[in-house]
Amino acid sequence: MKNPVATPSRKQALEIFEAALKAANPGEAIDRHVRIEGGKLIAGGVEYPLDRYRRIFVVGAGKATAAMAVEIERLLGERVSGGLINVKYGHTAELERIEINECAHPVPDAAGVAGAKKIAAIAAEARKDDLLLCLISGGASALLTLPDTGITLEAMQKLTQRLLQAGATIQQMNAVRKHLSAIKGGRLAATAYPATVLTLILSDVIGDDPSTIGSGPTAPDPTSVIEAQGILDHFKIKTKLPLRETPKPGDALFRRVRNVVVGSNRLAIDAAAAKARELGLTPLVLSSYIEGETREIASMHAAIAREIVATGQPARAPVCVISGGETTVTVRGTGKGGRNQEFVLAAVLALNGLPHLTVLSGGTDGTDGPTDAAGAIGDGLTLTRARTQGLNAAEFLENNDSYHFFERLHDLIKTGPTNTNVMDLRLMIVR
Repeated sequence: MKNPVATPSRKQALEIFEAALKAANPGEAIDRHVRIEGGKLIAGGVEYPLDRYRRIFVVGAGKATAAMAVEIERLLGERVSGGLINVKYGHTAELERIEINECAHPVPDAAGVAGAKKIAAIAAEARKDDLLLCLISGGASALLTLPDTGITLEAMQKLTQRLLQAGATIQQMNAVRKHLSAIKGGRLAATAYPATVLTLILSDVIGDDPSTIGSGPTAPDPTSVIEAQGILDHFKIKTKLPLRETPKPGDALFRRVRNVVVGSNRLAIDAAAAKARELGLTPLVLSSYIEGETREIASMHAAIAREIVATGQPARAPVCVISGGETTVTVRGTGKGGRNQEFVLAAVLALNGLPHLTVLSGGTDGTDGPTDAAGAIGDGLTLTRARTQGLNAAEFLENNDSYHFFERLHDLIKTGPTNTNVMDLRLMIVR
């Protein structure tokens, strides 16, 4: 992790963030929930006698699935008959029996579609006496793109871009994508039927709903075509793309399917709190369910910091305020950035030079929006340092150009691909 301008509080914030990333390791998450015992694969409390299955295929998609697949190969070894996973470019690992296909995120590309076709073919090949082991993590919605009949990749790319720019939540985006896909919204499970399907999930969505994570390729879909159309109407997106209904809860095909969440944002938050305590800070965990417009969430965090300074409530300094979840940015400018960088920029503006305070926000996947940064870090001197370089922070925020603002100050956080993805982590150290 590249270290921006160093102060004691900044060093602590970076240490806490690193501890959170380590705790969200996908391999360790699988190891906590999956084991081999007495010739049985045990996952989520359910036993799968391995001698019952003629073949075991492994498929999946997501930024963390390469690391998940490494652990699966360690557990199952030669029992794995083959498989393929779609990962974001650069998010790879050394595998022996499972093929890795690199593709684009957040806007899908042809490589992703080609990989998704192979995954669908593997699922279709599975028979009643086979086990299809599916690995899903954050990013799977874009990485597992297989447009339904009559829909082009270009049309899906344009729609994804418009939803992103409009500030649609991940739940809204996935509700639409499920009804345009040949593989999402439970359709991968339908393709594999009557094979047994076990899906291991590293969650990147608030509430850890398997039907939303990765657009739920093996989960029953509670959303409808009417809801998907309503979302498009809400954002004033007109399209002639054909929406198609998905398999629903209660469908008999899901009797042979189990979805197990092996990790989530809570892993990162708990580790951050423990590290903060170790560093002599009082951890104040707000929530792992925070969502909404990034600038509004930043204002709320700034208000909490001001209250701590003014009254010692809800905790006395030194405090490390911690929150998780995933916010959204409605893009109005022409700049470059991501929700985490924009959060820090909006927060330092709202705090207006409040001394003895450090703010960090980062994506646990190592990528914040369409940038090479995981996030950014700022403090009570950020605006002063910016002014000495002739930078107007408010103008950068208005243009959604947080990346170039923090780049000039050397305050971007760059981790490179972390091979995990459990949403975002926000930290405020108040002294």
